[in-house]
Amino acid sequence: MTLTAPDASARIDAEQEAELQARFDALIEADQRIEPRDWMPDAYRKTLIRQISQHAHSEIIGMQPEGNWISRAPSLKRKAILMAKVQDEAGHGLYLYSAAQTLGISRDEMTEQLITSRARYSSIFNYPTPTWADMGAIGWLVDGAAICNQVPLCRASYGPYGRAMVRICKEESFHQRQGFEILLELSQGTPEQHAMAQESVDRWYWPALMMFGPPDDESPNSAQSMAWKIKRFSNDELRQRFVGMLVPQAEVLGLTLPDPNLRWNEERQAWDMSEIDWTEFNEVLAGRGPANAQRIQHRRDAHEEGAWVREAAAAYAEKQAARERVAA
Repeated sequence: MTLTAPDASARIDAEQEAELQARFDALIEADQRIEPRDWMPDAYRKTLIRQISQHAHSEIIGMQPEGNWISRAPSLKRKAILMAKVQDEAGHGLYLYSAAQTLGISRDEMTEQLITSRARYSSIFNYPTPTWADMGAIGWLVDGAAICNQVPLCRASYGPYGRAMVRICKEESFHQRQGFEILLELSQGTPEQHAMAQESVDRWYWPALMMFGPPDDESPNSAQSMAWKIKRFSNDELRQRFVGMLVPQAEVLGLTLPDPNLRWNEERQAWDMSEIDWTEFNEVLAGRGPANAQRIQHRRDAHEEGAWVREAAAAYAEKQAARERVAA
């Protein structure tokens, strides 16, 4: 069943809109995909633009804390692996920007929203990376949380988003394993290396749990996104699932998760945990995190310094188009 997108200039009366809405709802109920040329409610379109562009911004900003370590990685092998990972993240951002563009927003507009701080990205990338162990903690915890959150997005109701997520999740799984391997090697190394690994996990654990967003009763968008089948699980469900994945992995690593109240609840068949400090989360979202200003300024500088490349590419494209017109 496919919806036909009406011409942009056509006027849709109330009866037509009700019919289109009913057909859209039927597609969602049947767990089928909405495609770019299909009719969709404005609120659905706006929600997707916000979520997909925020996801794309997160991939692009997320290159910074790890890119900072490429030249300082402890071996040529580590440099090559980290460089490949940062390149993957750039590609993920491009996939997602392209998916968002199918909804009618331009790449330039999304970039402008990011560099003027009118658009958000994941709070996790506003923390500094002072030690090599942070490359392991980011891979294990941050990319692990991303996988837990993003695998269900492969079934998102909007086709271009779901299809982009399939490839992204495959690559993220390698990133998570790379981080685990870094921490395992450090944990099994000297006492100083083990302590460095533990200290890094202590710093990244709670921010990683915040990646899933605020508690369900304080999340303004989660319920509607689930009703539209953009999301499949609530923030708290995903967070609980993630902790359940971390506990046995931490035992293998020989590292301790920094939560004194973490214990198995036999009655709930789930892990009890301490309350998250949501004050910190809100401060970071408000732009007052440890590295907010640095991350945005770096992205703004890169955009300005790359202006000549964009101008040259546009001039070349215009020249090629002129040649083709003459040849025709």
